[in-house]
Amino acid sequence: MNGRDYVTDLLPRLAASRMAYRGWRPPPTPMTLTFSVTNRCQSRCLTCKIWELYRQKPELRAQELTLDEIERIFRGLGHVYFFNVSGGEPFLREDLSDIFRLAIRHLSPRVLHTPTNGLLPERIEGTIAAILQHMAQVGYDAPFTVKPSLDGIGARHDEIRGVPGNFAQVLETLERLKWLRRRYPNLHVEVGTVISRANMHEIDAIADYVHTLDIESYRNEIAEQRAEFFNQGDPITPSGEEYAALMAVFARHIRENIGAKRELAKMTEALRLVYYEYAAHILQEQRQVLPCYAGITNAHINPYGQVWPCCVLGYDRPLGELRAAEYDFYQVWHSPQAQAVRASIRAGECACPLANQAYSNILCDPLATARVLANMVAFRLKRSA
Repeated sequence: MNGRDYVTDLLPRLAASRMAYRGWRPPPTPMTLTFSVTNRCQSRCLTCKIWELYRQKPELRAQELTLDEIERIFRGLGHVYFFNVSGGEPFLREDLSDIFRLAIRHLSPRVLHTPTNGLLPERIEGTIAAILQHMAQVGYDAPFTVKPSLDGIGARHDEIRGVPGNFAQVLETLERLKWLRRRYPNLHVEVGTVISRANMHEIDAIADYVHTLDIESYRNEIAEQRAEFFNQGDPITPSGEEYAALMAVFARHIRENIGAKRELAKMTEALRLVYYEYAAHILQEQRQVLPCYAGITNAHINPYGQVWPCCVLGYDRPLGELRAAEYDFYQVWHSPQAQAVRASIRAGECACPLANQAYSNILCDPLATARVLANMVAFRLKRSA
């Protein structure tokens, strides 16, 4: 995100979103689109049970959106700022590179992102290379961030993720991605950690290790009980006080290692520092510390064409079904059902620290955005010192 993009693209979207939140206009095109391309996953994580879904309901795999259906949805949706892929494990879809091509053609996102469990190093490298090659051919130089997950060091990661040898495969994936980064400078290699009660006492050591890996940025999200993950009721989430203490450590690592990182990394880290503080307050106070713009700034499409305001509410409070609406996103987006869900969110009937949504909430709040800008200034001053 550069200054020109912020003024000409992102700022008008934020202003329109604030007006929609107050009921002064219909919700605009979502700023962030998250698309869960599949619920298939080879991991057996302690924090997520999404992998059990197809074992219990194998018929669901055949119900995933096809490439033709995805194109119909994207064609009618229009330009979004962030395009975020999710899962399951995205790279289990063999047509993942085609999905990104459709996103580039029809959504023209300024930033593209995908996570991965890192269990398919060769396929991940080949798919990312195909996407980057396509971007180069069409002259599309938007940043493309790829985030393998690392929840522990060595055998601890394998234990938490439930797959022997996963740690070694993540390291191989990272090496392959860093090799691609030398050829494609718009590739940003990240690492993410899900902080849960299983690893919260190891975060300092994990952060120290990750910062030796020559990556663009290191982010975390807290393990949550989500309808999307079928883990509601599982005691996986640290308390607000525990998370606040962990984030103080995490913030210190970010500031110590910001160094000469690229501009996108500095901007995202500046935003995350503010997010970590707000997330701790949400957990401690169990309320929306900032107004939540889920279903306004952000939209989430699940593998079967259901539109959600966010993945936490997910199946419990969807906005509507794209197949029933003949793939017309805005018929769902502006439906009475969607309006009722937004009213529930605006009334504070839910509160969570979901990172993807919290970033948008921060950008919609002038005081929180000012704190992000202050962090960016501090990073610049540190580099020049």
